[in-house]
Amino acid sequence: MSATRAVKLSEAEIRRQAADVSVRDLRDPRYPGLYLRFWTSRERGTWHLVSGKRWEPIAHWPQLSVADVLAELPTLRRRVMLDSAAPVVVSGMTTVGELLDWYVDRMLDDRSLSTKRKAGARSAVVQHLRPRLSGLAIAEVSAESLDKQLMWPCQAKVSLSYLQQIFALLLIAFRQAHTLGMIERNPMAGMRFKDFTKARVRPKAARLRDVQLPELMQQLAAAFADFPGDAMLALMMLAHGTRIGETRLARWADISLASAEWFIPAANTKTRAEHRLPLTSQLKALLTRYRAMQQSQGYSGAYLFPNRRGLPLSETQASNVFTRLGQGAWTSHDLRKVSRSTWTDLGIDGHIGEMLLNHTLGKIASTYIHTQAMQQRRAALEKWHDWLDSIGFSTIHGLTETLFEFSQNRVQPTAGKAPSGLTEFVTSEDSK
Repeated sequence: MSATRAVKLSEAEIRRQAADVSVRDLRDPRYPGLYLRFWTSRERGTWHLVSGKRWEPIAHWPQLSVADVLAELPTLRRRVMLDSAAPVVVSGMTTVGELLDWYVDRMLDDRSLSTKRKAGARSAVVQHLRPRLSGLAIAEVSAESLDKQLMWPCQAKVSLSYLQQIFALLLIAFRQAHTLGMIERNPMAGMRFKDFTKARVRPKAARLRDVQLPELMQQLAAAFADFPGDAMLALMMLAHGTRIGETRLARWADISLASAEWFIPAANTKTRAEHRLPLTSQLKALLTRYRAMQQSQGYSGAYLFPNRRGLPLSETQASNVFTRLGQGAWTSHDLRKVSRSTWTDLGIDGHIGEMLLNHTLGKIASTYIHTQAMQQRRAALEKWHDWLDSIGFSTIHGLTETLFEFSQNRVQPTAGKAPSGLTEFVTSEDSK
């Protein structure tokens, strides 16, 4: 939906064009630079004043009708000519519902955001924010009104961590609207989540511990024979601590056995930063065996985890894999958690562990650390995969040649923490 249609603007004509979903923008040759862009709902739109490549939002339709916008048009043009940095909005936004509709529509057009994040934000608006705040006037937004209509009712139905995400979404929406001049003032300025509750948001408890991994490895070994795709998805995540999204999208073209590296493109990662993981001899053997199994079943396509249509597993399909494997006892993210916690017990450097997880580095670390530390990452994964061999991993990958000297004492988990505690430098997923 990207077509622009030239029409003679009127209220009747706009409503007629709104029924045609192939039309996104309307313009009137009589008023150069004036455009109406429909929202996803098609029942609303935003008036824009366009100069070159600059699109200035100036009002909302139908809050401001064609006649109202045309009456203001000369003033708006003069304001842009005198000061191109000045806000030119004639806002018809009066309720929180209108603000949320505008913000969701803006998010859906934002190419820098992942599809998953857009879907999550839209769900939070549809399921929680709009039902409770839609009719609330922006002028009446206060800590008291939000506590009464949103925060207190929600805390009885959703987790505290999810409520914090909902609050953050609303806070960003108001801040963005105010920054762009869509609203005259930001009534949420200065508000903080802890103003509404003193309870601490605690990370979810891990449902897999290192002592459970021998039993899990036996389960994956049995699954590898009958359902190799399911088992391989879990093994790749356990072996590298990767996320389910970046793992399910893995392509054979991004696996280099010669260079012993798994490359994950930036577009597939949560942090939008490319990720390079060293491949140990165990993983090279496992990948070789898995590829041979795929080919024996007639598949020689591009993906490690294809669905029946030859595309990578969807989010739902990948989630279903762990529903089958975990049987409600653990999830895909628990594999990532148990990998990270066991790395600490094995004495793997804390900063190297965070780099392996592809966590976003804090400001200090990103300023002063400009190395991928590939040798240290490789050594860490070799230690980890040696330990996994001791609980049955070797029976799955089938590597017969001993390339690393294995010492039970060397890889036994220790009671202490990893040598490098750089939590102040690293922003983890649980802290976001």
